[in-house]
Amino acid sequence: MATASDAYTPPGTSELEPLRAKSGWIIALGVIYVIGGLIALGSIVMATAATVLVVGIMMMIAGVAEVINAFQFKTWGRFLLWLVLGALYILAGLVTFENPLLAAVILTLMLGMALVVSGIMRIILAFSMKGGTPWIWLVLSGVVTLLLGLVILTRWPVSSLYVLGLFLGIDLVIAGASWIGIGLGLKIARHA
Repeated sequence: MATASDAYTPPGTSELEPLRAKSGWIIALGVIYVIGGLIALGSIVMATAATVLVVGIMMMIAGVAEVINAFQFKTWGRFLLWLVLGALYILAGLVTFENPLLAAVILTLMLGMALVVSGIMRIILAFSMKGGTPWIWLVLSGVVTLLLGLVILTRWPVSSLYVLGLFLGIDLVIAGASWIGIGLGLKIARHA
């Protein structure tokens, strides 16, 4: 005879069951990410070039989408504006393929400036927070982001050779470790 405790299932258990069944695949995905990240970290310049080429492909896809979108407008002014915008994206993508080093230099400069601005904004936001909130973590995050941006900019343009590849490698390793952790957590929960 079943008791009330046998019928109870914790909230969210049924939604996670399909994922628990695939926990091995999730762990395998994490391992692939980690291996890819370690390869990228082992050859940072090649990883930077690969990152730049992916950005170039995305720019060309966006440009084609903008050109197609231009034909949706009925007025010449908007049509030409979207057409020019699409053409500029396609041109930027082509320049990326033609000169990946120049694209890496420009992308690294933009990344460094974005990190500096983001860090400053986080610090300002943290000091404007009300008392009792954990503002110190936001200040710490802002300082780390600001310093990272300044390091990139002070070493620019030389940093263009390795920054994008280094970020790609670190991101892949962290994402892979996260997937492995999720997969192991699901596997342990399945057996519990």
